[in-house]
Amino acid sequence: MLKQQWIHEGLSVPVNVTWEVTRRCNLSCIHCLSEAGNGNGGELTYDQCLRLIDQLSSNQVFQVNFGGGEPFIREDFLSILDACHRKGLVTCISTNGTLLEDHVLDFLKGREMVYLQVSLDGGTSATNDSIRGTGTFKKIIKGLERLNTREILFSINMVLTRLNYPEISSLYSLAKDHGAKLRISRFRPSGRGKDSWESLHLKKEDLKVFSQWLSDHKDVVTGDSFFSLEDEERKGLGLNLCGAAKFTCCIDPEGRVYPCAFLQDSFFYGGNFLNQSLSDIWSHAHGFKLLRNLRVLSCESCFRFESCHGGCPAVAYFVGRTLNIPDPECLAHCIQPVS
Repeated sequence: MLKQQWIHEGLSVPVNVTWEVTRRCNLSCIHCLSEAGNGNGGELTYDQCLRLIDQLSSNQVFQVNFGGGEPFIREDFLSILDACHRKGLVTCISTNGTLLEDHVLDFLKGREMVYLQVSLDGGTSATNDSIRGTGTFKKIIKGLERLNTREILFSINMVLTRLNYPEISSLYSLAKDHGAKLRISRFRPSGRGKDSWESLHLKKEDLKVFSQWLSDHKDVVTGDSFFSLEDEERKGLGLNLCGAAKFTCCIDPEGRVYPCAFLQDSFFYGGNFLNQSLSDIWSHAHGFKLLRNLRVLSCESCFRFESCHGGCPAVAYFVGRTLNIPDPECLAHCIQPVS
C-alpha cells in the first residue's frame, strides 16, 4: 500500500533534474529528443543559471543531468559545472564527445562530482554516421581515447534503434576497449524522433531478443527495467517505473519546466522558474499532478506490472496521443507468465 501511494504521489522534491542548458549543437542527429542544431530560442544567462542552481540546491536536488544540445558548446558551461559542485550537486553530462578540448579535460580530471555519458550510435562508422552525421564516428572515438588517456570516468550511451541493433555486441566490446561501461537507452518519439519513429523503432521480436542479450550482459546499464523480461536479477538493476514528476523533471534552455525530457510538450508545461519557484511548479503544475495520478488500468492485472508499471508515458502520448494506454512497445504478449 505504501509503495502504491508513493508511486502516485511522488516525492516532495525532485531527486534529480535534467537540465538542457542549450539547444545549440555542432551535430544534427536524426533522433534528437530536443531537435538541437543551430539553436532555436534563447538560453538562460549565466546569472540566471546561478539563480537556478541556488533553487536546485535549496530544493535538495541530489543530481543534475546536463544535456542539450551539446553542453560544452556553451562558453560558460565549465563555470556552470563549477557552481553546481560548490553547492554539492552531483553532475552527469550527456555529450557527443567531439568538443573535448584540453581545457575541458583539464577541468574534468580528478573531479569526483562529475560523470560523462558520451553518445555513440553504432559500432561502425557507417551505422553511427547515418544517425549522427558524416565523419562523427572518428571524432567521437578520438574523444573516447582522450578521456581514457586522462583516466576520466565515462560511459558510452547508445540509443537503441533498428539501425544499430545488430551492432550491440561490437559496441559492448568497443566500450570495454576504452575503459567504459555501455549504457543503452530506449528510443522515444520526441523531438526529431517523432519524424524518424516509424523507420527507427525496433520490432517487438527484436526487443525480445535484446532482452535476452541483456540477461547475459549484466554490466550493461539501461536506466530502466523495461527491457528486462525474464531475468529477475537483471530486473533489479534498473528502475521499474516512470519517474517523471515523481522524483525527476526537466528544465529547458529557457527555464521552462516539464515532467521529463521526453515530455517537452505544451500539454505538460509546468511553468518557468524565472517567474515561479521550482518547488511551486513541482507541487502544483497540472501536468505533474496528472502523471502522479496516472493509472493505466489495463496494465494493472498484467503479470509484468510490478516490473514496468505501464512503461513510458511519453511513448504512449506521442504515438497514441493519449496517456490512458499501455506503452506501445509493451512486450507482455511476447512471453508467458511463469506458472
